[in-house]
Amino acid sequence: MLAETICSAVSAAGLGIAAITAYRKRFLTATRILAYSLVPVGLVMTGVVEWVSDIAFKPSVWIGFGLLAAAWLLFMTTRAVERRSGSTRKERRVARAAGSRAAVAPAASSPSSASAAGATAPQAQGRPGKGQAAAPGDDFSDIEAILKKHGI
Repeated sequence: MLAETICSAVSAAGLGIAAITAYRKRFLTATRILAYSLVPVGLVMTGVVEWVSDIAFKPSVWIGFGLLAAAWLLFMTTRAVERRSGSTRKERRVARAAGSRAAVAPAASSPSSASAAGATAPQAQGRPGKGQAAAPGDDFSDIEAILKKHGI
C-alpha cells in the first residue's frame, strides 16, 4: 500500500515537471519526462511493485537466496580445491584409460580384439605414430640436434 502511494506521488511530480518543461517550449524533453513519470504507475497497475515488495519482506525468500548462495559457495570451493590438487578431469580420464590398458597383456601392442579384426603390421620403432605416445627422451633429441648444429 505504501509502495503504491509513493509510486503515484512520483508519477504526479513527474507529470508536473513535464508540464512546466512543455510550457518552456522544450517539447522533446517534456515528452521524455512524461514517459519516465508514467513508468511507476504502470508498474503498480501490472502488479510488479506488489510482487517485489512480497519478495523483499518475506523471510522465506531471503532464506532461499541464502541457500542458493551457500550452494554456489560450496561449488566454487570444490572447484578451487580441485584445481589446487592438480586432479583435473583430464588427468582422471588418462588414469582411467591407463588402468584399462593394464588389463591387456604386457607384451601385446594392442588389445586382442583389434588383432582379431585384422589389424595391420605394427609401425616402425623409430618415430611414434598417431596412436603411440612419444617417450620423454625422444622429444628432446630433435632439439639437442638443432642446438649442436648451431654450436650451443
